[in-house]
Amino acid sequence: MELIRAERIGKTFDVSPPWLTRALAREPRLLLRAVDDVSFGIRRGETLGLVGESGCGKSTVARLVVGLYRLTTGTITYGGASIDALAAGRAGRALRRRLQMIFQDPYASLNPRWRVADIVAEPIRAHRLLRGRRAVQARVDELLVQVGLAAADGARYPHQFSGGQRQRISIARALASEPEFLVCDEPTSALDVSVQAQVLNLMRDLQRELGLTYLFISHNLAVVHHVADRVGVMYLGRIVEIADKRRLFATPRHPYTRMLLDAIPDLGLTGKARTPVAGEVPSPLDPPTGCTFHPRCPLAGDRCRREVPLLKRVAGVPDGAEGGEAACHAVEEGRDGASGRGV
Repeated sequence: MELIRAERIGKTFDVSPPWLTRALAREPRLLLRAVDDVSFGIRRGETLGLVGESGCGKSTVARLVVGLYRLTTGTITYGGASIDALAAGRAGRALRRRLQMIFQDPYASLNPRWRVADIVAEPIRAHRLLRGRRAVQARVDELLVQVGLAAADGARYPHQFSGGQRQRISIARALASEPEFLVCDEPTSALDVSVQAQVLNLMRDLQRELGLTYLFISHNLAVVHHVADRVGVMYLGRIVEIADKRRLFATPRHPYTRMLLDAIPDLGLTGKARTPVAGEVPSPLDPPTGCTFHPRCPLAGDRCRREVPLLKRVAGVPDGAEGGEAACHAVEEGRDGASGRGV
């Protein structure tokens, strides 16, 4: 059963100069389409990973899901009910308690003037989950121990901790409201590799213990391979491929997915043919016509330059099987030569 469903969601930002400047220069408004026609579902207890280069719209999707940005188009449902319909009043408060977010920079997301105990206790007090100072303090101590810190750490300030410890504090704060669903926006990208592994293992353990559901945003394919059940690959605001983790890493279908995987160093010296990542990401203010990836794609044809590809189930994946959708004319026409691909 799907806990979260995003259906054809989009987000457009107005990045125009001031009106008077535009009027004097006779320039039109500038609209940046950060997310365009994105659809996905996440089942209870599952982790969906979203990957792609910087600027592809991953973090915008994360903020749309938790309601930090308002949708321009499309709908997002949580437990079958529209998030927009639940955004106000008592229902909105209950929804915000069930949806929490872990941000990329743990120092910027923590109030430097507050002690850790107050930071972790804020959601408990805001949602009135417990009454009495002692009950709240006992819950804060329990949460700090649960994420691998000591109860005594609650008396300290964020600047007195390392990056990995600060991210553990962020996780404790997210868990304080007893959520079902966590949006993790590159939660380990600012950490050392060894600390990354510790935080990722902690998040997996918490998922098993508490039955959490994750939307995990990252540009690091190794991290996504470690934590995700399914993976969606984004390029310039669109999902170009989504599949079960094992299927996507073993037999990537979209040329962009292949380029991302080919960029991983071949430590095993397998000798497999690899296509180097070429070109630059186009400006989202002036995206290419048709398939936005076609200027960098080795398989691009005339149809790719004219027609926007739709996300469709790829050939060879039976109905009901895990994943296996790609938005690519070459895949649809069988021109991708997918047999034997993988990393």
